[in-house]
Amino acid sequence: MRTESGSAGVLVAAIVAALVWANVDLRSYEALWHTEFSLRLGGMELTRDLRDWVNSGLMTLFFLVVGLEARREFDLGDLRDRRRFLLPLAAGVTGMLIPVAIFLAFNGGGPGTHGWGVAMSTDTALALGLLALLGRGVPEQARVFLLTVFVVDDIIALVVIAVAYSEHVRMMPLVLAIAVFGALLGLRALGVRRGAFFAPLCILLWLLLLESGVDPVVAGLAIGLTATAYSPARGALEVASGLFKLFREQPTAELARSATLGLTQTLSPNDRLQRLYHPWTSYLIVPLFGLANAGIVIDSSFLARAFTSPITLGILAAYVVGKPIAVVGVSWLLNRVTGGRIRPAVGWAAVLGSGTIAGIGFTVSLLIASLAFEGQELAEAKLGVLAAAVLASLFTWLVYRMTARLPKHKRAVALLGAADQLVDLIPPVDPEQDHVRGAETASVTVVEYGDFQCPYCGQAEPIVRELLTDTDLRYVWRHLPLTDVHPQAQLAAEAAEAAAEQGAFWQMHDLLLAHQDELRPMDLLQYAGELDLDQDRFHDDLRRHVHASRVAQDLESADLSGVSGTPTFFINGQRHYGAYDIATLTEAVKTARARAHIAAR
Repeated sequence: MRTESGSAGVLVAAIVAALVWANVDLRSYEALWHTEFSLRLGGMELTRDLRDWVNSGLMTLFFLVVGLEARREFDLGDLRDRRRFLLPLAAGVTGMLIPVAIFLAFNGGGPGTHGWGVAMSTDTALALGLLALLGRGVPEQARVFLLTVFVVDDIIALVVIAVAYSEHVRMMPLVLAIAVFGALLGLRALGVRRGAFFAPLCILLWLLLLESGVDPVVAGLAIGLTATAYSPARGALEVASGLFKLFREQPTAELARSATLGLTQTLSPNDRLQRLYHPWTSYLIVPLFGLANAGIVIDSSFLARAFTSPITLGILAAYVVGKPIAVVGVSWLLNRVTGGRIRPAVGWAAVLGSGTIAGIGFTVSLLIASLAFEGQELAEAKLGVLAAAVLASLFTWLVYRMTARLPKHKRAVALLGAADQLVDLIPPVDPEQDHVRGAETASVTVVEYGDFQCPYCGQAEPIVRELLTDTDLRYVWRHLPLTDVHPQAQLAAEAAEAAAEQGAFWQMHDLLLAHQDELRPMDLLQYAGELDLDQDRFHDDLRRHVHASRVAQDLESADLSGVSGTPTFFINGQRHYGAYDIATLTEAVKTARARAHIAAR
């Protein structure tokens, strides 16, 4: 989200720059973007102007990122429960049909009819970025709901581009493109992970789609949807750390290459591609697209003509009126028809805010406009898209401004809703089995998978202590000794369990984290003496590994919960992704508490 909010500012600056440039010197603006750029190899040549290279070339990477985000939601997000996809699917589809119907009501039978596709698609990047700026305090769940709706929107929009706005489609290149895509799926099924095998096929797929007459940006979305997302497996991480140890012992170029590949391959293809392309698309490609396409000459005569044009008015009404009606209406209808079994994952204020911010249609809208219109009609369509984005931003700000004025409980319900949340923690906390610190009746439970020798767990310890000043919070420690990198962690975990047998788990826990560099057996015995434990019993427990099975239970729960590194936090059963500084964790705890209070009522 930091990437989205930062890039939104860059994109807005690019749009403003395009408008200023076009109004100061339209001739130089158009001359630059109509400059031809060619790639030639022997007798083969590919020539396009710079605007085409941006719109059909670089924007392929943007839609690759959209596909990656969609796949991540399916594999790791709320949509891994496929039933939760029904509402975003319905909202996404309806959120395109109603705006298109409104646009056609303005333009039916007129010259603008062919441009119906301009009025249907929300700009995912710009809308999410502006939501982060306009909706301060909006919970992460609202952004996730918005993203799932937009992903459906983007997928359908690209299908529309491929079918309705691709002229003179040539079947042979299209068939070959489908065959190449099949080869990509085959490589993935065979377990091939090296990008060097995929890149030539991806480029060939793009070229074949371009040759077929289908807009090649479709290739980006298709490739992104095939890139699986998953958390790194503990076994794969152990193999990677073994490769690094070999390099440490014998630092040769070949072992360095093996270690690098081993580390990289622990990450999912989705994660690797997102980290590579997301910043480039957000900060360079999409703003460059805005600079290349947003430039129109605006004067009083043009404005007077455009705001009486059915094209401009149709787009404006479709986005500003049609999108909120569609998103809110279908969410309410499904909730009502199913008796609440299918309901938004957020509150109704967040649903309304999602509907209003969905009125920002920039990237795909301008892409379709450039395919559907020319000359004056294209300028009118661009003005409608830009004006709709301004009004949608204003209405979204008003929605969240009014929500912020509600009483605390009503505001929480309006933003978070009452839908059940998915639980990632397996098994749930058991006070008879787990080590629990804090009030048993607390509304928020924070579970940490930790390693006593892990320096990051040591850094998290003062943050956890600060969290525990909250009297309505309980904290649970589960063991995850990473023995491949922390050789003393396993025995330290067993020492904590041996201390637990004598009623001193948390005292030993605190000592171990305070002395992470001193976890040898003699050190552990010293700590037992400091705590006045029965040292003979303690020593015998360690020598015979009496509590290894108890530590193994936590290791098994870590595997079931998809945990492979430390520290990893769960808050009321949901995995906490991202930073674990005090501000971030406190905000996550507040959200979890608000949800717990809503559920209790």
